[in-house]
Amino acid sequence: MRAIEWLGFAFGLLLVAATAASVLETTIVPRGTRTGLTPAVLRLVNLPIRLLASGIHNYERRDAMLAYASSAYLVATLAVWLVLFLLGFALMLWPSSADLGDAFRTAGSSMFTLGFALPHGTVSTAVVYLAALTGLVLVALQIAYLPVLYAAYNRRETLVTMLEGLAGTPGWGPEILLRSASIDNLDGLRDMYERWMQWAADVSESHSAYVVLMYFRSPSARRSWVISLLSILDAAAMHLALCPITVPGPARSLMRVGYLAFRQLSNTLDHPVPADPSPDDDITLTREEFIEAAERAREGGMQFEREPEAAWVHFKGWRVNYEEAAYALAAALDVVPALWSGPRLRPGPPVPPARPVDRVSVSAEAAEIRRVGALRRQRRDEERRKLQLDQSGHSHEVVREAEEDA
Repeated sequence: MRAIEWLGFAFGLLLVAATAASVLETTIVPRGTRTGLTPAVLRLVNLPIRLLASGIHNYERRDAMLAYASSAYLVATLAVWLVLFLLGFALMLWPSSADLGDAFRTAGSSMFTLGFALPHGTVSTAVVYLAALTGLVLVALQIAYLPVLYAAYNRRETLVTMLEGLAGTPGWGPEILLRSASIDNLDGLRDMYERWMQWAADVSESHSAYVVLMYFRSPSARRSWVISLLSILDAAAMHLALCPITVPGPARSLMRVGYLAFRQLSNTLDHPVPADPSPDDDITLTREEFIEAAERAREGGMQFEREPEAAWVHFKGWRVNYEEAAYALAAALDVVPALWSGPRLRPGPPVPPARPVDRVSVSAEAAEIRRVGALRRQRRDEERRKLQLDQSGHSHEVVREAEEDA
């Protein structure tokens, strides 16, 4: 019997060490979890919620059900840690206790600092002190862990909410170009591309370190951080393909940071994707869908430097870098089925972005808006031609000076 008790002591020590490693890696270590405990808890919590939600046809109601996955995971993780620590310390106290039940009473009294059970012997006293310290540290770490999660969540949702005015809800890449062109603000996309590049880097770091953040859903069922990043990347890819000369420079940097973020997060959820796909690889989005969306952007006032038929191959070369990862995340998290966002586990029609009602009057106000917009475009074209002439003149001067020196 004594041999079994000391084997229990050894097993309890290993269990306490493994649980402590899981706590540290989840709450402190700034990288993805290496132990399998917390990912297993996440899967066990998420599975029944997904099964219950799969029977709900209405997406808004299904989203409300899935919103409980993240909070259930946090509560379940704390409960699992407490149970494992209790079991581990009880096994460590078993050799110095009257029986296993007495060991559990002493371990519980120590972990929750109740003090109604006293240890017997030097070893058990040390274990009791360690159990009491573990209980206090675990609660303190959990309290500090929650503000970190919600701070990252708030940073993420700020830009997601701001994108609603440019892309509607749910987001759609062509809608960003269409709305920006309709208000003559395509040049304003430069700042937006820069902000979303920083956003993508932040989300990639925080959500791969704290995986549960991926399951934190937006306050509105029609908004999603996955769809928002996908729509801004689609807008940048279309902008690069259709307007390769005047596209803002940050669009290229956004594409690189964005598709690397999608790949990292997809791999974090155990959905591996190719690390370096070829531009010639096929994508799910069709050529006809792209051309139709491009023509809608043209109708909104966007001027092309390359026709959609010729731009398709360039757009495909960009989208192949992130489409598979984006679709995997959208399906795994069951986000809103927006346009161009791939299939879901529960089939259904895609949800187009909600567009605001055009409240411009049909009288003098509409004519004045069109006149001012035409003047702005004319002035911008003149400034662009002047800049090109200045650059051309400077090049001729450089050539002439070189010839004179020769």
